[in-house]
Amino acid sequence: MVRSGKVRCGHRIVASTMVRSSFACLHVFVYAHKHCNVLESKHATMKTVAIISQKGGAGKTTVAIHLAVAAEQRGLRTAVFDLDPQASATSWSDRRNNPRPAVVAAQPPRLANLLEQAAAQSADLVLIDSAPNADAASLAAARVADLILIPCRPAAFDLDAIGTTLNLATLAGKPAWVVLNAVSPHGKLGEEAAVALRQGGVQVAPLTVHHLVAFAHAVNDGRTAQEYDPKSRAATEVDTLFRWLTKTLDLQTSKRVNVQTRKRANIQTRKRA
Repeated sequence: MVRSGKVRCGHRIVASTMVRSSFACLHVFVYAHKHCNVLESKHATMKTVAIISQKGGAGKTTVAIHLAVAAEQRGLRTAVFDLDPQASATSWSDRRNNPRPAVVAAQPPRLANLLEQAAAQSADLVLIDSAPNADAASLAAARVADLILIPCRPAAFDLDAIGTTLNLATLAGKPAWVVLNAVSPHGKLGEEAAVALRQGGVQVAPLTVHHLVAFAHAVNDGRTAQEYDPKSRAATEVDTLFRWLTKTLDLQTSKRVNVQTRKRANIQTRKRA
């Protein structure tokens, strides 16, 4: 259970906004409730992860597409629902010479129907890339999710902003984990932020995603870090994050590797060589 209060980060004190934002979230509760009840008895085996952050630039799309490709590479039928009006995940998919993972531009009112369609097509995993500063859409995503990931940079403003997102998770009654993202490979800022959050009662994923050039280069032509350079540190971090996620969700990966996704990664790597 996440507690309100203050979170210390180094010499800074980041005041949690969880109590204040509770009242702001209440007006969208009925909206989200109406669109998720139909899902409670559906797709018992399919897992849904909502990637939510009320602050822009936290890395939601980066986390979503990298986890989606990691899942496909391990034989899981995976879809990304892009709720962000900026459509970053959809644009990435348009540049990609591979139909997998499926990326669908979506709107909150269609979320329940899209999840039913995904379940009917035997999807194993759905990742919802939500929009920043959108309480109704984020709460709708949170309520249909099995687990919520909250990407967060280890900076004071970002840490302060997660209070609103944690409130949405509490209101939806779903477990939420902060994923520290875009952390400098140098120094101990990421470690300090993780300690501070845990001391404040926040669940933090036991790994850190660092600010590495492979993440930026890969998405330019519709790839991910593990496809751009499978032996890179970025690829290893994605693999570690995905393994933790599957364990937390109790999601069984297939022994059958997605040859199409792997083959494209190998071809592109040889071209760069």
